Amino acid sequence: MYDILIIGAGVSGTAIARELARYEASICVVERCEDVCCGTSKANSAIVHAGFDARTGSLMARLNVEGSRMIPQLARELDFPYRNNGSLVLCMSEEDLPALHSLYERGRNNGVTGLRLLSREEILALEPNVREDVTAGMEAATGGIVCPFGMNVAFAENAAENGVEFRFGAAVTGFQRTADGWRVLTDNGPLEARIVVNAAGVYAGELHNMVSERKLRVIPRRGEYYLLDHAAGGFVGHTIFQLPGQNGKGVLVTPTVHGNLLVGPNACGVDTLESVNTTAAGLEEVRQKAENIVRNLPLGQVITSFAGLRAHEEGHEFIIGEAEDAPGFIDCAGIESPGLSSAPAIGKMVAEMVRDKLLLSQRKGFKATRKGILNPAALSFEERQKLVARDSAYGHVVCRCEGITEGEILDAIRRPLGARSLDGVKRRVRAGMGRCQGGFCTPRVMEILASELGIPMEEVTKCGGRSRMLAGVNKDGYAEGDGHGAV
Repeated sequence: MYDILIIGAGVSGTAIARELARYEASICVVERCEDVCCGTSKANSAIVHAGFDARTGSLMARLNVEGSRMIPQLARELDFPYRNNGSLVLCMSEEDLPALHSLYERGRNNGVTGLRLLSREEILALEPNVREDVTAGMEAATGGIVCPFGMNVAFAENAAENGVEFRFGAAVTGFQRTADGWRVLTDNGPLEARIVVNAAGVYAGELHNMVSERKLRVIPRRGEYYLLDHAAGGFVGHTIFQLPGQNGKGVLVTPTVHGNLLVGPNACGVDTLESVNTTAAGLEEVRQKAENIVRNLPLGQVITSFAGLRAHEEGHEFIIGEAEDAPGFIDCAGIESPGLSSAPAIGKMVAEMVRDKLLLSQRKGFKATRKGILNPAALSFEERQKLVARDSAYGHVVCRCEGITEGEILDAIRRPLGARSLDGVKRRVRAGMGRCQGGFCTPRVMEILASELGIPMEEVTKCGGRSRMLAGVNKDGYAEGDGHGAV
């Protein structure tokens, strides 16, 4: 019996967990996948939006501005990558100038600071790869970029260090009212709690509708992206947006905190909650729309493409609060863009709701800081020499594309809520994220995982469940029928 059960270990759920860890309460996060950051939070634009786009007066606008202001400090406290690179919104025709001015005024009304309108010449001086026929634009100095995996993992690890329990591989299948709150049915056994927080991303609507007669419609929208190599990372310095349209902020072109270039997304309604495949038509749409705002886009440097789902609420608003006809069931639904930027403020808002409902008291000894995985590349040559002398694993480079050492991979596995799969390692230290997309380092990462987890190689998975990397191996770890060649 927990005081609080949070459904979903994405960025919203873990931000809520971390904030609730400040109070005297038993807290559990239940997640259907094998790790944190396996849903919407793992495949997005990685943008810290300034807050000029959301409708003035909306909850989305308020939490976006508040959350984006919190992230720089959180990045220092929790040691995850963040960069304040600023955003540019481009106007490509005289006819759209009123819309640009309207966006500027909306941003000011939302409380966004550091906004300024720019001429064509000012834009091209800042970003030479913008199309020369640009008419005008707006700069948002407070815009930024972040590592979405790093932020999500940091929230989760800090919550775990402060006593929050995590249960993975447990999909919620139903709810029953009890005298003390809720019995939550999962495919890995039932759990009970006084309060349930529904932070289940694209599944939040389905879960809400299991307990409430006031139905909620969350529509999955797929967005497709190109990720380009480090060689293209300096193509733009700002995050470059088009003027927002009916389906959102449109295709953007942005650097990433790790030195890549990201292009996308489009917006396509899909029928299922698992439609994260890319399509030729969708990627072509992304290319065409990106080339409407920049020129000489270096798509020859693409190293991968991917897609993610956004949890679009039909009213395009965050739905946060207790369900009217389901006391003790708190929704955190419709968290689409700018959900990543808003996550810290969402965490604070929901935690305060639960605190007031359960009359929770402040917990002594809350640890507000967390140290991330050591990056040897950030050290001086002398410091690296000393590190390798202490621990030779930091002298063994496993992922050549990203320069990731065995020491970093071991840290990723051994930490609180450590990696249990190739994707878990990839999200934490980027082994497999580079130009060869794991073609070189995957076998060695698998060996390390198998050794650290105490499992045979054939049980190592890509992303948990049945996603095993090897089939048909013998007891010695070699492919059957393949002589003695290592797999």
